[in-house]
Amino acid sequence: MQVVERAANRCEYCGLSQEGQEAVFHVDHIQPVSLDGPTELENLALACVSCSLRKSARVSAADPDTGGMVPLFHPRRDLWNLHFRWNASELIGITPGPEHFTQF
Repeated sequence: MQVVERAANRCEYCGLSQEGQEAVFHVDHIQPVSLDGPTELENLALACVSCSLRKSARVSAADPDTGGMVPLFHPRRDLWNLHFRWNASELIGITPGPEHFTQF
């Protein structure tokens, strides 16, 4: 499948490899269908179960520090290294955003 190949078999949100995982990764609509997101390759991302469930059908969420709405990471437009970093097995968000999306 093109989505899996493009993602190199890794979650496009956190980078987790699908190899060795018990659960099959989801094909996520970056722009959810409920918000008129198309089912086209450019709008699809491979997502581990944790990222898929945390993101749900959202494109933004409340920042825990300011309470303001901020966009969620978009794997086609945003550069991962500008938004996240790994600290051992913990994924840390380094830009404004909802804490519960970045804790694994």
